[in-house]
Amino acid sequence: MDDGQSVAKRHGVAAEEDPGRHRATSPVHEVPDVDDGKAPRRSRRVASLDVFRGLAVALMILVDGAGGEWPVIGHAPWNGCNLADFAMPFFLFIVGMAIPLSLKRIPDRGRAVRRVVMRTLKLLFWGILLQGGYSHAPDDLAYGVDMKYIRWCGILQRIAFAYLVVAVIEIATKDARVQDQSSSGFSIFRLYLSQWIVACCILLIYLSLVYGIYVPDWEFRVRNVDSPNYGKVLTVTCGTRGNTSPPCNAVGYIDRKVLGINHLYQKPAWRRHWACTDVSPHEGPFKKDAPAWCASPFEPEGLLSSFSAVLSTVIGVHYGHVLVHMKSHMDRLKQWLAVGIALLVLGIILHFSHAIPLNKQLYSFSYICVTAGAAGIVFSILYLLVDVVNLGYLLAPLRWIGMNAMLVYVMAAAGIFEGFLNGWYYDGTNNTLVYWVRKHVFVGVWHSTRVGILLYVLVAQILLWALVAGLFHRAGIYWKL
Repeated sequence: MDDGQSVAKRHGVAAEEDPGRHRATSPVHEVPDVDDGKAPRRSRRVASLDVFRGLAVALMILVDGAGGEWPVIGHAPWNGCNLADFAMPFFLFIVGMAIPLSLKRIPDRGRAVRRVVMRTLKLLFWGILLQGGYSHAPDDLAYGVDMKYIRWCGILQRIAFAYLVVAVIEIATKDARVQDQSSSGFSIFRLYLSQWIVACCILLIYLSLVYGIYVPDWEFRVRNVDSPNYGKVLTVTCGTRGNTSPPCNAVGYIDRKVLGINHLYQKPAWRRHWACTDVSPHEGPFKKDAPAWCASPFEPEGLLSSFSAVLSTVIGVHYGHVLVHMKSHMDRLKQWLAVGIALLVLGIILHFSHAIPLNKQLYSFSYICVTAGAAGIVFSILYLLVDVVNLGYLLAPLRWIGMNAMLVYVMAAAGIFEGFLNGWYYDGTNNTLVYWVRKHVFVGVWHSTRVGILLYVLVAQILLWALVAGLFHRAGIYWKL
């Protein structure tokens, strides 16, 4: 999701280009600013940013489409970290990494703030429209939401909040003299010390609230019409402080108090918790003695967890600063890998020592470390392959997705295109092109629902939309915010 207008041509878009191509200290990067009196050369776009962004969007599509059949792909019911749990922090990471590159070319702070605010509002609009309950795609041929139950939080809303906070911090603390200054080793941390102080304050506030707020008993009304308890008011017993269990954590308590329990996500991942169902980690009928909280709502993209999610974007900004200030491929890779490995190791130690468990729903500190560390390592590998060794053609489909991330997310991950196709049915809403292809081309051929669904998502959603994005790229058309 680059800077720019809703639909834009590539011409004139300078964001996410490699600053090292402008003024290099290493022969590998050395490209003169002028060429025999001709116009200055533009720097080359950092293709690995697009590839990584495309990977994050592809993960979101894979999670939504195949996570139900493959628990290892879907979100962990509570503590732990599955493949799906890397999608959100990966996207927050790459959003942060692009911020220094995009804002570097906007010297006027007022103009930069206006652009950031406009992009934030656009993301919020699309987030509420797609995940607030208005859109019922792809399966339900209906639209509209009861404002009494609208969901205010979601994926794009969290991205919007993190982007707004971190971009404003970057604008407020950036210094033109610092931006043009080369750096090596860990001296880059000193250049942006104020940003790291803000990050530490965010972490301290988050930890203080998570472990300091008293969570009393609470109750909710069951809204699931298929539940034997439909319409009943159930009570959850807590009366505790510093608890990180599903029913009694401060993250959920703040969301219930501020947002209201009617505006939270109605199908949280904890429904697959071992305390709720005998088929955990698969989703299934609740146990007869399942605790009341199994049927309650919970917001995985809530207020306090989104506050800590800002740290994933802050770490991404650091990787962007490395790209701006370090001109050598080797210096960049050493910095990125060192930070990535350190974060990964720290997160693993915190989890397995039972100090702070990995938890996406709470967006715990160990979860931030593991996912940001993994993001840094994966990006380093992609940078090496795409921008150093020039093997980007092997990952072209991911790059195409990344260059039109908003288009692919809306059409594939949010199910808008499939919803459109499902609107054209024959003799019953279950007799559509989408259902026929899924049943006869994929599930029927492999005689396995699990394998068929996985292949359908990989081919008919991810690969198909990669090719569509590739065609848009050739035409120079991009959906931007």
